[in-house]
Amino acid sequence: MKNKLIILASALFVAGSFLSGCQWQDKKMETSQENIQDAREDLADARMELKKSIAQFKFDSEKAIAANEKRIEGFKMKMGDMMGETKVNYNKQVMMLETKNTEMKMKMADYKEDNNWQVFKTEFNHDMKELGKAFSDLTVNNVN
Repeated sequence: MKNKLIILASALFVAGSFLSGCQWQDKKMETSQENIQDAREDLADARMELKKSIAQFKFDSEKAIAANEKRIEGFKMKMGDMMGETKVNYNKQVMMLETKNTEMKMKMADYKEDNNWQVFKTEFNHDMKELGKAFSDLTVNNVN
């Protein structure tokens, strides 16, 4: 009788452990599913923020490029008053600025979202800064 009681108690203990283990696994799986869903939502939010950031950057860059185009037109108008070697050198510099500005416009238009955004943004900002310096240098050289 004592053996039967020990066997029954052991069987109940094993069954209880097994059932509680299954419940723990179910709870763990539910938690994992919730974590996966949260991660997907976070990823979707991050993608939306990235798209907004890219759109804003493109808008701001296009405004800067359009402003550069207006400055180039102003430079071309000033060229009418110049003569000789000065006019030739000034024309070369203006043409170089116009070419670089067009390249920047094309670079922005050709950007694909599968490219590395941070690398593109850093390089584009650097190039735009250099272009801005070139515009400043042209006006400084023209004044002297």
